[in-house]
Amino acid sequence: MSECSHDCGSCAENCSERDLHASLNAYSTIKKVIAVSSGKGGVGKSSVTAMLATLAARRGYKVGVLDADITGPSIPKAFGITCKAKGSEMGILPVETHMGIKVMSINLLLEKEDQPVVWRGPVLAGAVTQFWTDVVWGELDVLFIDMPPGTGDVPLTVYQSIPVDGTVIVSTPQSLVQMVVGKAHKMAQMLNIPVLGMVENMSCVICPDCGKKIPLFGDIDSLDKAAQEMGVPVLARLPMNAEIARLCDSGEIERVVCEELEPAAAAVEGLLK
Repeated sequence: MSECSHDCGSCAENCSERDLHASLNAYSTIKKVIAVSSGKGGVGKSSVTAMLATLAARRGYKVGVLDADITGPSIPKAFGITCKAKGSEMGILPVETHMGIKVMSINLLLEKEDQPVVWRGPVLAGAVTQFWTDVVWGELDVLFIDMPPGTGDVPLTVYQSIPVDGTVIVSTPQSLVQMVVGKAHKMAQMLNIPVLGMVENMSCVICPDCGKKIPLFGDIDSLDKAAQEMGVPVLARLPMNAEIARLCDSGEIERVVCEELEPAAAAVEGLLK
């Protein structure tokens, strides 16, 4: 990897045009990399990442999930993974789910899954880079990256060290959340990462008796306005669903049927054709 070794704020070199991508593991080939981001925690990035990965696997693609949320990893629990990752002379071997989705997360390396990761930013960023350089992903059609919240060290490392082909931004209906999500969109623009579109999670509650959509977080059209300002499409609106929450908590995310997310899966598939 070509690294910048000087103070960019006081020099004339245009580092944005330099190739800072880290080398992919020698025993791996990955066609496309999709980041699932937000800029805000608690909006459901991990569940959307897991469901997108599941939908891609159902469509016959070879899929991997890189859990870049080092301090708050939840991907293994969603997939019901309890074993630890192992190593070989080729590198770290990801754990496969029931559907054959390859997963790597810091929780697959820790002795106990509830052990906190108390690391500073550069160490966190280095761990994510190692998930790209040291993990034997094999042949994948698409690798989904569950991004950490914010626009700091780790998201910046992902975008600069890994050749991300596009990002799906997850939001919830609150205007406050959408303001923060707008920062994630601007970060992607600054780093020339294509934004495939937005997914609104917890969009509403559907009445089990009459089917009426009940918005719990204000204006139901607020995301349309925000997406229009950003110039990106709204790919999906996901209502609150107790069954999805139950399956995610029990490690059975691969059993989820979420028809509302199909347009987002189609947008990802469009890059694979």
